[in-house]
Amino acid sequence: MAAGFDPSGRLPDVFTNAGTSSFTQFLSKVAPELLPGRRPLPPGLAADIAPHATTIVAIVSEAGVVMAGDRRATMGNLIASRDIEKVHPADAYSLIGIAGTAGIGMELMRLFQVELEHYEKIEGAVLSLDGKANRLASMIRGNLGAAMQGLAVIPLFAGFDLAATDPARAGRIFSFDVTGGPYEETGYDAIGSGSLFARAALKKRFRPGLSTPDAVRLAVEALYDAADDDTATGGPDLSRKIYPVVMTATAEGTHRLTESETAAVAEAVVAGRMENPGG
Repeated sequence: MAAGFDPSGRLPDVFTNAGTSSFTQFLSKVAPELLPGRRPLPPGLAADIAPHATTIVAIVSEAGVVMAGDRRATMGNLIASRDIEKVHPADAYSLIGIAGTAGIGMELMRLFQVELEHYEKIEGAVLSLDGKANRLASMIRGNLGAAMQGLAVIPLFAGFDLAATDPARAGRIFSFDVTGGPYEETGYDAIGSGSLFARAALKKRFRPGLSTPDAVRLAVEALYDAADDDTATGGPDLSRKIYPVVMTATAEGTHRLTESETAAVAEAVVAGRMENPGG
């Protein structure tokens, strides 16, 4: 039972009084055992007993940002899932992708979504993009104990900055380290086991001012290159019709490309590589 609950069934005062705008901070007082990083863990490393999500890429476009993730999760040398979804909207104007321990990553992502929604309800305003990145950084920091035992989660955060003076520069990307340090990236970034290869592909092809369709194509190509050299990253699976998750964040909000839209891009990339495997 969470701390402070009345056996009579009445909610304690903490639920009815105006409190903190941070849901994570509220949860740490009411039911700290529900936070991912506050659960007791047995000694030793646990990295090989849980599925791991892999490669995520993000690219700044002229209209905002594009984020894409492959669909594979691995557990050691096994494919744990072929169709996991690692890219999600954080709120109406931002996106989050996770790499690392899949279960904890999904839980942290959902908690972050609630964190932003809770802030809006309490404060009556949308948190700034920098504020969102800082909130996410503190949540990652709270998982440091589990990360030191091999259950690390590293997210990639990107969004459209409503406070930007120049709409063409409103797309912003933030990466994080395992201790929660936030770092703003310029133009593009990638995380996960295939990030080295994806980032190299992005480095060669990225140009400022990319249109959204061009950024989407570049994101899918970067994931293809990552899958080509990293066994933990899944490329487009044409036989099973499993394609990357691709989302955008612009002044109109977040949008997920439909299966048919993503399939068209992925199949075009594969067809191009059939003629020129090196890209």
